[in-house]
Amino acid sequence: MLALPLAAAAQRTRAAAGLRLSVRVEPLFPGLLLSQQITKVAEAQYHGFEFGDWRAADPRQITALKNKLGLECVCIVGNKSVNPKGMGLCNPAERDGFLSEIKASTEAAKRFETKGIVVLSGFKVPGMPRDAQHESILEGLKRAHDIVAPHGVTMLLEPINTLAKVEPLNPNGDNHANYYLDRTSEALQIIRKVNGAHLKLLCDLYHVQIMEGNLIETIRANIAEIGHFHIGDVPGRHEPGTGEIHHENVFRAIHKTGYKGYVAMEYIPSKDAMKTLAEVKQLAEMAAQ
Repeated sequence: MLALPLAAAAQRTRAAAGLRLSVRVEPLFPGLLLSQQITKVAEAQYHGFEFGDWRAADPRQITALKNKLGLECVCIVGNKSVNPKGMGLCNPAERDGFLSEIKASTEAAKRFETKGIVVLSGFKVPGMPRDAQHESILEGLKRAHDIVAPHGVTMLLEPINTLAKVEPLNPNGDNHANYYLDRTSEALQIIRKVNGAHLKLLCDLYHVQIMEGNLIETIRANIAEIGHFHIGDVPGRHEPGTGEIHHENVFRAIHKTGYKGYVAMEYIPSKDAMKTLAEVKQLAEMAAQ
């Protein structure tokens, strides 16, 4: 354990000219306590971690551990879930609930010493025209930007696919078929209309590949608006190398843009999780050469 902070610091130094790598801990290390999951990230010599339910975590414990291990808490989830009932963006009637949750998540971000909160549109509103829902999202994010900006916290807006028959991260639940924001182009349109430095795109390559493909050109054309990446192969959302995405080329394209943010592993390992993280790390290092 004593060697972990030094190892993490050394790895960050080596990655200064490459990609900064993070892990969304729950799918990689199910069944472990959050503190144990974070320790695994340090053992893998990654640079940061992220997790979903900040409400169930002790910020003093987590910040002390991350600082001991030399890790960064990259982001937490803002308005709870893919279908955050009562606090979604599509329905103006849920605006107050959404803004209240953004305020709470911003305060939590300060306690966990993170600068990123993931924001989800929520499900479509039955009977409401799509353009009205689009405008509701736009207005909600404009008002939320006023909340996060003074604290230096950035919202990461995530499009999610609506085509996969099963959601691998929640195979017994809803497959997100009713999620509103399923296209990168609309997310970018909203981000540009809000026109604030503290709203960026969360580019989840698993979702983008299913809905659109064209990953490398999308990344190159829109890197200024991208604040974070999630990684998972298609189909099945397993580690890179198990599906159709050529991750070495994608990583190389990200690196060549000069992107300075994090690239986070959010996949279900098909074999030993630590082995997959080592393989992905090697792939990312090769792409940065």
